[in-house]
Amino acid sequence: MKTSTTTDLIPYNKVVKEAYQATYKKARQLLSNIEQEELRYSLERECRTVKPDTVIHEFVSPLIYLRLECDQQGLLCIHWGFEEVMNDERYSNLTAEFLRVLYHNTDKSNTAIDIEASVKTNWLIKTCSEMYEYLEERNKHHTFKQIAYKPASVKRKLKAVA
Repeated sequence: MKTSTTTDLIPYNKVVKEAYQATYKKARQLLSNIEQEELRYSLERECRTVKPDTVIHEFVSPLIYLRLECDQQGLLCIHWGFEEVMNDERYSNLTAEFLRVLYHNTDKSNTAIDIEASVKTNWLIKTCSEMYEYLEERNKHHTFKQIAYKPASVKRKLKAVA
């Protein structure tokens, strides 16, 4: 991306923040369908100030990691991660759905401004449960939040009555 003035960044950052918020909301919704209470625990960090080199919001759960930050140039970017799940299809499907949502929400065909570059892959978290445990023990900036359990609705196919 070319060098931009601060006013040029405002529309871009607004769209990135909207995509992040939509992804964060869906991540919480996905986690709310898990019956196991410990997997619905989360740690969140919020900073109201948007200035270069700051973490604006960070969401850490044992299965999903999502972070909105402002880089050195003043652009908002999204870092992400998920727990590697080997033997449980339910959790594997959940993390796969999370990734699809993230990339759908930042896809240039779904946004007013091309924000695909906002999704950063220069580093990612693949052991969210370890990160969660580490932050839980040494918590300085995060707030504990438990996501309420909401069983997923079962979609049934209705048969046409002749």
